[in-house]
Amino acid sequence: MRKEFIGTEGFVLLDTVRRLYRRKAWSALGRVLKKIHPGELSWIFRHLTSKERTAIFELLKEPEQLGEFFGELDESIRLELVEAMTTERMVDVIDNMASDDAADFLDSLEEELRDQVLALMRKEDAAEVEELLQYEGDTAGGIMSPDFLAMDGDLKVSEAVQQVQKLSEEAEMAFYIYVIDKDGNLQGVVSLRQLLMNASDKQLSKIMETDVIAVSMETDQEEVAQIVSRYNIMAVPVVDHDGVILGIVTIDDVVDVIREEATEDFLQMVGAGKDREILLKPVFQNAVTRLPWLLASWVGGVLAMSVISSFQNQLVQVIALAGFIPVIIGMGGNIGTQSSTLTIRGLVTGRVDIHRSWGFIGKQLQVGLLLGGFFGILLGLAAWLFYGNPELGGVVALAICFSMLLSTVLGTMVPIGLRRLDVDPAVATGPFVTTSTDVLGVLIYFLLARAMLPI
Repeated sequence: MRKEFIGTEGFVLLDTVRRLYRRKAWSALGRVLKKIHPGELSWIFRHLTSKERTAIFELLKEPEQLGEFFGELDESIRLELVEAMTTERMVDVIDNMASDDAADFLDSLEEELRDQVLALMRKEDAAEVEELLQYEGDTAGGIMSPDFLAMDGDLKVSEAVQQVQKLSEEAEMAFYIYVIDKDGNLQGVVSLRQLLMNASDKQLSKIMETDVIAVSMETDQEEVAQIVSRYNIMAVPVVDHDGVILGIVTIDDVVDVIREEATEDFLQMVGAGKDREILLKPVFQNAVTRLPWLLASWVGGVLAMSVISSFQNQLVQVIALAGFIPVIIGMGGNIGTQSSTLTIRGLVTGRVDIHRSWGFIGKQLQVGLLLGGFFGILLGLAAWLFYGNPELGGVVALAICFSMLLSTVLGTMVPIGLRRLDVDPAVATGPFVTTSTDVLGVLIYFLLARAMLPI
């Protein structure tokens, strides 16, 4: 039984690989690499230097391990290894990769190199991969596998079982048999469990489920992931506009999509761009990616400073006002980020419908008002007790309440508005929401102070 590859075990294995590499014990290192699971090996490569990766990669000789390992690698590491590979070596790797993984790999190469590799591949394999390359990478067509089990509805259960035994090694997912007509149109689906529980002389058309959940080639990968999650299925078929089945998207690809989309959303929410492999980028590229978003925060800070400067007379007369600025900015920014995160999560999972979002918005506004009122009363009482000034307490209480309510409005409605405009809502969080709430929160605070305090 394989133990989970985490923590100390992983770093011990990484240290072993590095030690054998430094000693140039190539024979021993080759034997060790042969026993490592491809997923674990990709984790090890992520922690090696560029020089170590290139040398150790040359020791990988097992075709099956090599293909699966290359499919697990981060794209930036794959491209780094490609620079030291011959086209013949690339073909050897691709021959042992799943078709969808091979298409993803080739899609990341420059067009000239991709054409050279395709020319050296077997015609059948090249045609299969080229068909996948015609679809956008983030659609159902781009992530589907063309290797699936499809059978005629007239087949008997006993005949279907024989076909499964014969073809299961070539199929990506043998849990489902898709029933098609003579033109390849999807008619129904039979699970492996159904197949084994029915009489051997029954036809597939008699036991198949006709209400099949399917997606088109252009369906966004995020929507595909939602469908698989909603209906708890192991794979979803991809059909063309005529209903002809082209491939399937399996659960392992869906897990990758969920991970990629979540990583991309979180990176954008904190203003770190959308490159999922940013941690593997060189220092300068890492900084350049994050600079524009931090610049937005800087501009917001300058605007907040300008607002504060324009009320300097009030600050001089009531110096206690300055002490509450960080609290108002911080509370507004925090609740704004919370609201944005909840809204984006709801949009991604389908729990928030942009066409029926007023109920959700109303609920979030009530939450913002409740939290704003609670913390407003607390901070207002603290201001009164510390400074013995009930008017100052009232200003602080109202400022916190209004600031948190406004931040909730922005954090909730901006992502929904962007989704209506068909813009990724993740870009609205982080710098935009926090900067806006900082400026508006300070402005509200000083306007209330000017109106309510004798200054």
